[in-house]
Amino acid sequence: MAVSDTTPVPVTPGEISRDESRVIWLLLAAAFVAILNETTMGVAIPHLIHDLEITAVAAQWLTSAFMLTMAIVIPITGFLLQRFTTRTAFVAAMSLFSAGTLMAVLAPGFGMLVVARVVQASGTAIMMPLLMTTLMTVVPPRSRGRMMGRVSIVIALAPAIGPTLSGFLLDTASWRWNFGVVLPIALIALAVGARWIHNVGVRTRAPIDPLSIVLSAFGFGGLVYGLSQIGTAAAPADADGGSSLWMFVALAVGVTGLGLFLWRQVVLQSADDALLDLRVFRSVNFSLSIAQMAVLSFAFFGAITVLPLYLQGVHGLNALESGLTLLPGSLAMGLGGPLIGRIYDRRGTRVLLVPGAVISAGALWAYAFVDAQTPVWLIVTLQTLLSIGLALSFTPLFTASLASLTPRFYSYGSAVLGTVQQVAGAAGIALMIAVMSAVSAAGGAPAGSFTAAGARSAFLIAAIVALPVIVGAFLIRKPADELEDAAH
Repeated sequence: MAVSDTTPVPVTPGEISRDESRVIWLLLAAAFVAILNETTMGVAIPHLIHDLEITAVAAQWLTSAFMLTMAIVIPITGFLLQRFTTRTAFVAAMSLFSAGTLMAVLAPGFGMLVVARVVQASGTAIMMPLLMTTLMTVVPPRSRGRMMGRVSIVIALAPAIGPTLSGFLLDTASWRWNFGVVLPIALIALAVGARWIHNVGVRTRAPIDPLSIVLSAFGFGGLVYGLSQIGTAAAPADADGGSSLWMFVALAVGVTGLGLFLWRQVVLQSADDALLDLRVFRSVNFSLSIAQMAVLSFAFFGAITVLPLYLQGVHGLNALESGLTLLPGSLAMGLGGPLIGRIYDRRGTRVLLVPGAVISAGALWAYAFVDAQTPVWLIVTLQTLLSIGLALSFTPLFTASLASLTPRFYSYGSAVLGTVQQVAGAAGIALMIAVMSAVSAAGGAPAGSFTAAGARSAFLIAAIVALPVIVGAFLIRKPADELEDAAH
């Protein structure tokens, strides 16, 4: 049975109050810090290999451990956000993130750094679903597109700034400063949020199901880990088949665990005790939006991972220069978010999703023809177009998907959205890196090197996968505002 928080913020169809606006801005700032931290990591890996005297395979655990933790925790957030107050969830998330960041700054070696990354990821996994659920709870339907546009700023600008900031710090200081710069900002956000964040919505007292947590960990964790091993298993150096064996074992465990987890949720949701309530998929509009988001996440995260490897391996750019090539597109994506959100509020989904799908798919098809002679300015132009197309897609998809649900399911919808992004993104990265590595090796490239042919093949995968989003763009609609207002 639902019970009210000690200090709930009333939900009305009117304007957002000053307190509610403050909560949203604090959550946006915290999410920005968390995403900024993650995007600085990729550039730092070569330095960590040298400074910590570890292998490239071991170094991958700094990324894999983070992704695994995210994949395990995000599906649980639907339940956590139902059970705990907004303030409690925020303080827990930022405390975990800050503790992990401090551990990373002080880490004496590789083992402690991996543990620090797991602690960081535990907090990060809570933050984005908390932001989405809070936004949907306090923002009236007619203003949600505009507010989701602000979320797109966070999602776009943090990855734009991260690699450039990391490259500068690594050139002038050490890898520890990647975490050292983030730590004081995280602590300030924690202190301010603990003081000013108010609770919104209502909480439930449903009992937690330990079996669901275990099945979720094996299901989503196994899938993400197995996907992360595809590139390693495809490498020619894997002569003994060890990596291939672990990949298949992890994927088998993941598929089995996921199937049992889904069955368990169907059994429990009839009594409102599910860890992740799957009744969100009864909304056709939500299901279509999630499918569209999955395809775009697969193509986007795979392409944005392959592109720096192509620029560094084929064009000879350094990490900072390749990061700067992503900057114009990320800025366009972030700064255009509020405008796109306003268009959504006034005109709905189709006017944004259709051109967004066409532009995104077109840019990916153009990427499928790059070679060693392709000028860098053309790459920057294509990346900017891809970012604009994705901006036209992400904001209406975020908004329309969650707005298709009744308020009691917002937290579960946010958890599903985050989980799908995580798993689809991991699949896109794994498959495109595997294809790029295999084609490059077949062309005679040394181990760990990449060719233009490998990049073209990887981008072709993304382009083919992205084609269905053009059809999907015509099917997704904006939920009727008056029905949502009535639900409140």
